[in-house]
Amino acid sequence: MPGVYDTLLERGYIAQATHEEDVRHLLNEGKTTYYVGFDPTADSLHVGHFLPIMVMAHLQRAGHRPIALIGGGTTMVGDPSDRTDMRKMLSADEISKNADIFKEQLSKFLDFSEGKAIMIDNAEWLMKLNYVDFLREIGVHFSVNRMLTAECYRSRMEKGLSFIEFNYMIMQSYDFLELHNRFGCSLQIGGDDQWSNILSGVDLIRRMKGNDAYGLTLNLLTTKEGVKMGKTQKGALWIDANKTSPYEFYQYWRNVHDDDVINCLKLLTFLPMERINEYAALKGEQLNGAKQLLAYELTDIVHGRDAAGKAAELAGALFGSGSNTENLTTTHLTANDIVSGLAIIDLLYMCKIAPSKSEARRLITQGGIYVNGEQVKAIDFLITESSFIEGELLLKKGKKTYHKVIISQ
Repeated sequence: MPGVYDTLLERGYIAQATHEEDVRHLLNEGKTTYYVGFDPTADSLHVGHFLPIMVMAHLQRAGHRPIALIGGGTTMVGDPSDRTDMRKMLSADEISKNADIFKEQLSKFLDFSEGKAIMIDNAEWLMKLNYVDFLREIGVHFSVNRMLTAECYRSRMEKGLSFIEFNYMIMQSYDFLELHNRFGCSLQIGGDDQWSNILSGVDLIRRMKGNDAYGLTLNLLTTKEGVKMGKTQKGALWIDANKTSPYEFYQYWRNVHDDDVINCLKLLTFLPMERINEYAALKGEQLNGAKQLLAYELTDIVHGRDAAGKAAELAGALFGSGSNTENLTTTHLTANDIVSGLAIIDLLYMCKIAPSKSEARRLITQGGIYVNGEQVKAIDFLITESSFIEGELLLKKGKKTYHKVIISQ
């Protein structure tokens, strides 16, 4: 039976590892404490964070202990990796609020019960550092010449690299050292754009403690052409249902390119490889079943089975050939119709879902009206441009009556 390192390799997660055979042995044969860092630069995790979360879940299931490190301190500085300009500086209050959200969201995917996992914020030690002492004790181990060879710095030299960002590698390395001292953490995991930072942390532990430490980087979530996945017309694909609805989340994965669906099944679901390999032999329209499975499984993991079921039902009503399709009629609107917001009561009457506005009010009051799968709870609810997903909106009355609304420019 393959060990968890071999499982990660087979599913396509692993990009690079320091001392690969040692890391393989550590993960396949032993029990270790490892960490992944999450800088709270926004008020929700997004799908780019989900790949390392899946790796953490695989390792936790194999008996290893994860540390989810919230970067409340490092976010004050900003990571220059994979960026062409300096990240917008956030206030301490904004970072703190975002960190609390990250903590709550991560708890959905990992078991933080006693002894199973650790969640900690690096602000706990970084915000208390004495600058001169830090330079003397930690900074002395870093070569500026070597740091400047790192891709995250080298790519920024022409456009300008701020001194505050230049410190990020040292701070991340210090995080690894601190977690090593506190919890015996011996492995850092991150995206492949973090390779230089991870190497520096491994080297710092060796220099200061004389102990072995390791790094493992993950392939980024990209299309077959190398383009990052998780971008929609509205921006990032968020974990927060209030920022990206479960239906929109489902539809994104339902519509991935044929060339990407098998890779996404490997990386973003827990489906066994035997089943995924069966789909890998399919082509063209035969892959639609694989796409539906991907969308359902991933929406289930992120938003729960109930939300996944509703999203699949809505998608089936719009695009499938199920029993609801015969009830599906369409109303066309223009951008001018919703420029100031269109009252839901007016839309229901306009679409003939309700024979009168008073009946529309009654349906809403009784909880019988849904917009894109979300129950309408207020009679003054407004339909705006943001209500439409790729130019479409789905109304539902009761359990079986569906109506599609299309907006044209």
